[in-house]
Amino acid sequence: MRGYAAPIAFSDLIREGDLVVCGQATAEPITLTEALMAQASHLPPFRMMVGPVFSETFSAGQAPNVSFQSYGVIGNARRLAKAGRLDVIPSNYSAFCADFAARRHKADVVLVQLAESAGRLSASLSNDYVIDAARSARLVVAEINPDAPFTFGAEWPAEVPIHIRVTARRPPVELASPPLDDISSRIAAHAASLIVDGSTLQFGVGRIPDAILSSLSHSRNLGIHSGLINDAVVELIEHGVVTNAEKGIDAGITVTNQVIGTKRLYRFVHENKEVSVRPTSYTHGQGVLARINRLVAINSALQVGLDGSVNSETLNGVAIGAIGGQLDFVRGANASPGGRAIIALPATASDGASRIVANVETVTTPRADVDAIVTEWGVAELRGCGLAERARRMIAIAAPEHRDALSAQLGRPAR
Repeated sequence: MRGYAAPIAFSDLIREGDLVVCGQATAEPITLTEALMAQASHLPPFRMMVGPVFSETFSAGQAPNVSFQSYGVIGNARRLAKAGRLDVIPSNYSAFCADFAARRHKADVVLVQLAESAGRLSASLSNDYVIDAARSARLVVAEINPDAPFTFGAEWPAEVPIHIRVTARRPPVELASPPLDDISSRIAAHAASLIVDGSTLQFGVGRIPDAILSSLSHSRNLGIHSGLINDAVVELIEHGVVTNAEKGIDAGITVTNQVIGTKRLYRFVHENKEVSVRPTSYTHGQGVLARINRLVAINSALQVGLDGSVNSETLNGVAIGAIGGQLDFVRGANASPGGRAIIALPATASDGASRIVANVETVTTPRADVDAIVTEWGVAELRGCGLAERARRMIAIAAPEHRDALSAQLGRPAR
């Protein structure tokens, strides 16, 4: 630890009804958020806007005077959702961020983690909605973390005021890659067959995206333009697999909106001019994505219907996922020259239920936008297929024990 200062008192800072916005995922300013939640029961009622949560900061049983909001249910935010304490805003990630820029969402208090180098400040691990939220906030509190990497593209704008500066008490949140298993490895092998040399990759958090990245060690001249990067990207760059040479834009540059990983990744991106942490308007912008060569969007789902409709948000009426950037990147990949939009998921849930279903309960990505669905049982190429052929192909990649039941719902035997 390096001279971390004591946390501030929020009693004179938080007003009744305030919307408090904090950095998300590994960009959570944990010194500030832990102090706020520890003091919350003694503060007037306020609202807290969170994104993906990978810390232990927000407990479902604490601070009943705090109401939580988010654009999805990711990581430990599921605890809040399960307890009925998380109000989900159903929005594409790009639109959610744009709403702060347009002041349709307006923060009163912003808590942000920053890195500092030679007098310059950087938003470090995430260039999301926090900067735009800070532009119109009454109060901006910055946690300067000496262990946070200084990243290019995420420089803090000089015109956005910082009212209070606090030194972090601990390093940034880390998220290690989950261990691979047989199912994710089988899914990865099928997905990798769709990724040609010279492709540019987008991917999310989780075992399946990590498995797919790990399966690409023999590929050549891959690029990265993604909502996030993780430790697996460092491996691919260091082994010369990712060169960013054939993207069509940002040659030689790994482009991301968030940095989510461990110290290894944080050291790699620190003052690395070959990594650019760009705002959502750039990383998720349709005009930008359409200019990228062979953009391959890799996303997951909770369910996929026989018509190809994708559900990444709810099960049994309960929100346990997010829209996130899925539709942004699916449509961007479809518009990209040579692009592919891959939805990869296990064929069965942990309770044995089929994740290939007759009809999804919530449509995250419409069937008209779907390209390829991948499970451990194979690939269903759906682009250009009629509904009957789509159903046949989807049943073929369902778990064998569920194929007859799915076929029966269509009134014909499985093949």
